[in-house]
Amino acid sequence: MTIQTAYSDQEWGLLVGLPQAVAVAASSVERDGTHGTLVESEAGSRAIAAGRESASELVRTVSAEVVNRIGDPADGETPVLPTLPDPAAGVADVLARATAAVELLGRTVDQGEAETYRHWLVSIADEVAGAAVSGGFLGLGGERISEAERHFIDELRAALKD
Repeated sequence: MTIQTAYSDQEWGLLVGLPQAVAVAASSVERDGTHGTLVESEAGSRAIAAGRESASELVRTVSAEVVNRIGDPADGETPVLPTLPDPAAGVADVLARATAAVELLGRTVDQGEAETYRHWLVSIADEVAGAAVSGGFLGLGGERISEAERHFIDELRAALKD
């Protein structure tokens, strides 16, 4: 019996879809241009793939499934994250899904597994937000994590109770 069998298709879809949705939201809250988006895509893919090394069975399994779907950055497969046409609505959706995932995990796994999954999602957002310099001119004078990115990460932490 695998951890996946403990969930309905809809529940499993929520858990598997959330890591990439977090990466997309973290990238979309601050427009960083084409190069910045590519850098953030790479960081998001690496952060998601890093979950395959987690001590948590849930995180390892979810990470492996996401990497199987989007490609393995270790093999040079880095999908470009889509941008959200309406970042505010997209972020609100991700935060609502994060809240739903916390409730689901509270019913299905022990506290350690849930905590590790939540922390992994925040680490994905941190990696994406910190990957490209925001603002400034020609990469000078910007900041590693913008105010909008910090705000999203704080909201994500609150939604995840992390």
